[in-house]
Amino acid sequence: MTDLIEVKTAHLVGEPLAWAVAKAEGLDVHVAKPHYGAPVRVFVYYRGEAIERCERYNPQENWVLGGPLLEKYKLDLGAPMEATLGPWNANTEWGHPLGMKGETALIASCRAITAAKLGDTVQVPKELMP
Repeated sequence: MTDLIEVKTAHLVGEPLAWAVAKAEGLDVHVAKPHYGAPVRVFVYYRGEAIERCERYNPQENWVLGGPLLEKYKLDLGAPMEATLGPWNANTEWGHPLGMKGETALIASCRAITAAKLGDTVQVPKELMP
């Protein structure tokens, strides 16, 4: 059994953020142990009638995975001002009143989805934390 620790959604980044989004999406998520020099990473199982596959899950950095979530959750994105280079802001139409911030559009979006579905704090596997 994996030990879970509580983390503020606004502080999630990297693999813990991927885990939280997978949980918010209701996916069959698991943690792959480090091997061949690769760090601990998040994977999800996809099962069909005749096929099962396990794939890396990183919507916080991969537009192929994270991009469709923007449309699914009808996210409102606010870009940083060019002069100040501040954080991105994202919010679902039913999410946190002030939205969630992030260094990139995908990070802000993933935090907004997690906050809307799971709340301001989430439990993630201890082994994913730096």
